[in-house]
Amino acid sequence: MSIHLVGGGWSPDAPELYDLFVSEAAVRGGAVGRAVPRIALLVVVADDSPSAEFRDGYPAMLAAGGRCEVTTTIIEAGERFETPVLSDVDGLVVAGGLTPAYLEAMTPLVDQVRLLVADGLPYLGFSAGAMIAADRALLGGWLIGDVPVCPEDASEDLDEVTLSGGLGLVDIAVDVHAAQWGTLTRLIAATEAGLVSGGVAIDEDTALVVGEGALTVLGTGSVWRVEPQVDDDGEIVGVSVGTLGAA
Repeated sequence: MSIHLVGGGWSPDAPELYDLFVSEAAVRGGAVGRAVPRIALLVVVADDSPSAEFRDGYPAMLAAGGRCEVTTTIIEAGERFETPVLSDVDGLVVAGGLTPAYLEAMTPLVDQVRLLVADGLPYLGFSAGAMIAADRALLGGWLIGDVPVCPEDASEDLDEVTLSGGLGLVDIAVDVHAAQWGTLTRLIAATEAGLVSGGVAIDEDTALVVGEGALTVLGTGSVWRVEPQVDDDGEIVGVSVGTLGAA
């Protein structure tokens, strides 16, 4: 089973990006005799983000053609999910919106999510859900010191680039909406400043799938890989940036 990190963007008529995730959930459900896999979708709403269209359309898109049953739990920013939301499910989707609010909302579930994923539960993080999947989660911000490092509109209501302990499912930092919001530069700057030890910035309509084998990129965009360059003394002297195209 895998960890799917989606960079945001969605269409109610384009469920193909999620085929692998749903098929993995079906394998897990089949192991307990469930013909249709049951997927938990967790949504945190802050100032009507994500929109009502997303809250209705995204689970419908996941379940297109009756391929899975989606149980959606919606809470307001500042609230926290309760552990029963993860009971008897074959897959977990953590949606998008205000990233710091998602990390706070997931606090009671962190240990349970780690155990379930280690036991083979497929996880899909969409936008904010992808960012908080990291060991060290990049929560947002648009400044490092007094220097702008990405558009302010992508700040997640934070000024300074901010990191915090995440769900611990992947060992690299994750940023999203890379080409669309200009967040690649935030990850580059955070890496060069030593705030993170590199990571990936994922375009919209694109997924990075982390499993037991090679990394896989799905969708229409790219995954941008950022790595620090160090000198003989271990000091960071720059960064390298490369892309992984969709398969």
